[in-house]
Amino acid sequence: MKKVEAIIKPFKLDEVKDALAEVGIQGMTVTEVKGFGRTGGKKEVYRGSAYVVDFVPKVKVEIVVPDDVVHQVIDAIEKSAKTGRIGDGKIFVTPIDEAVRIRTGERGEEAI
Repeated sequence: MKKVEAIIKPFKLDEVKDALAEVGIQGMTVTEVKGFGRTGGKKEVYRGSAYVVDFVPKVKVEIVVPDDVVHQVIDAIEKSAKTGRIGDGKIFVTPIDEAVRIRTGERGEEAI
């Protein structure tokens, strides 16, 4: 099993959710987050004064999937979240050793 984490622009969440549904993903965890990358945030003007907004609002989508669908999930996220502009986000994949469904006690891939 793998955990796929995607940091994306908030307005792309519905497109990403729909694309994941098309590849059979039924559940996910979504968190509102803030961060910045190479650009270091963005400059804004408020009442005539320029200042830097260090943290840009983003959305983090987390999904645990069987190994055989990881590439489909990554492709779905990448295609649906892409705008072609700076700040489109990142996708991270990490191994998951175990999963347990608390309600039933199912373990492994049955739990996801």
